[in-house]
Amino acid sequence: MTSTPRIAVLVGSTRTGRKSASVATWVLDRAVQRADATFGLVDLADHPLPHLDEALPPRMQQYENPLVWEWSRVIDGYDGYVVVTPEYNRAPAAVLKNALDWLYHEWADKSVGFVGYGVQGGARAVEQLRLVAGELQLADVRTQVGLSLFDDFEEYTRLAPRERHERDLDQLLDELVAWSGALRSVREHKAVAAAA
Repeated sequence: MTSTPRIAVLVGSTRTGRKSASVATWVLDRAVQRADATFGLVDLADHPLPHLDEALPPRMQQYENPLVWEWSRVIDGYDGYVVVTPEYNRAPAAVLKNALDWLYHEWADKSVGFVGYGVQGGARAVEQLRLVAGELQLADVRTQVGLSLFDDFEEYTRLAPRERHERDLDQLLDELVAWSGALRSVREHKAVAAAA
């Protein structure tokens, strides 16, 4: 494993005209200024997963679809995740929930932080994702960023986050990097125990 945690910034929408790509770019641009982790962008638009339809549960890791094997490989390569999520109808995008549901072991014992956006800053979508994270054994960090469509986007389209969101994002990344490093030792311990 690398000496510093690898963190993915996950673009959680594939919708035409989505804001998640610009939000994820803002997160990534700020994150790569850090020296305590390496960061990469993972866009769900690049991973056209079908709706979860395989007979065996993800815990079995016996995927039949090559697209899922590729998704597994990508997600398994990271120690933590910043999930950028819109809020649609008081929930995260279905494509994001589906992408989470396809895997299990690849998420387990890693950390996750959330950057939401929407009328209410994506707060309700993030709360639902925190429940999902718990089931997947993802350790969600406390701090989150909630961008308002009214106050953090010019004319509801161009991202212009208020200064306080930069501070929140820095705190989120501090927590995420620390937990990502700590949970790496948990995964290493489990791997040694499984091999014994």
